[in-house]
Amino acid sequence: MAGCRSVAWWLGGTKSAVRTALDDIGAQRVSLEDGSVGWLREDDLAPVVAAEPWVALLPLLDPTVMGWKARAFYLGAHAPQLFDSAGNAGTTAWVDGRVVGAWVQDPGGVVELRLLDDDVSPQAREALAAEARRLSAWLDGQRVFAVYPSPAMQPGAGR
Repeated sequence: MAGCRSVAWWLGGTKSAVRTALDDIGAQRVSLEDGSVGWLREDDLAPVVAAEPWVALLPLLDPTVMGWKARAFYLGAHAPQLFDSAGNAGTTAWVDGRVVGAWVQDPGGVVELRLLDDDVSPQAREALAAEARRLSAWLDGQRVFAVYPSPAMQPGAGR
């Protein structure tokens, strides 16, 4: 039951305990796009309508980035650039469920993007730029201290 690995890792429990919990709640085994196993509650098995395009800028150590043992489905080949040497996640820039880079602040507190993917569409780039402007305005010049800067957050990283 490979799908139990991330849950067991996150909880610090055993795969056996996770299997028992999944059985207790009536979770149904499903096949994911990449062929791996996932779990859904029986009342959540209806097909999902494709989401509208979206972007997000997430902070250091965000649980969305940190909460999975198997991360390739959203990190692609970028993991070494997004985590420090101790495994702490830096800031991340997301497009439609995948990490495409990081973000930093300049000395004046303006949010800047450090994209790692060449294939980010012009529409997604503009949406990310709009989100960077929104975050800059919300932070209002306040700098967020980067305790765990990833390689992607270093000067000269990204595109």
